[in-house]
Amino acid sequence: MTLKHCKFESWKSGRLSVFGIALISFVAGSLLAARLGHVNQVRADSNRIFELRTYHAVPGKLPALQSRFRDATSKLLAIHDLNVVGYWVPEGAAAWDNTFVFILAHASREEAKKNWDAMRADPEFQEMVKSEQTEKLVESIDSTYMHPTDFSPMR
Repeated sequence: MTLKHCKFESWKSGRLSVFGIALISFVAGSLLAARLGHVNQVRADSNRIFELRTYHAVPGKLPALQSRFRDATSKLLAIHDLNVVGYWVPEGAAAWDNTFVFILAHASREEAKKNWDAMRADPEFQEMVKSEQTEKLVESIDSTYMHPTDFSPMR
């Protein structure tokens, strides 16, 4: 092996070492940043709550209530930052035949109150409430606010 060849091999090996160290440092930094970002996200969501709303429809009016939500209410909820997770109707339980259920996600209880107040003040919502007086669809509404557990997959 010539002196020139040895210098080239030494330079090449040194350059690979620097590249390897830089790559390892980058990966370690990326993993640390991702972990810290996740911790901040969990803290940011620590006040997040869910609201379970159960509507007890007038017997025989469940299809009309579903139509109202499909065609109008869901749009108003979205406009007022009332974030619907999903809508459900119970299946196979006669006692729940006239029941409509949905879950909302809120940044906090305070945000929920602010957004519900804004929706209730909306003239379009007020018109919907007035129309309910002539054709009543709902007998009662139950609302329950819930905090996710520390082991819940949805937080």
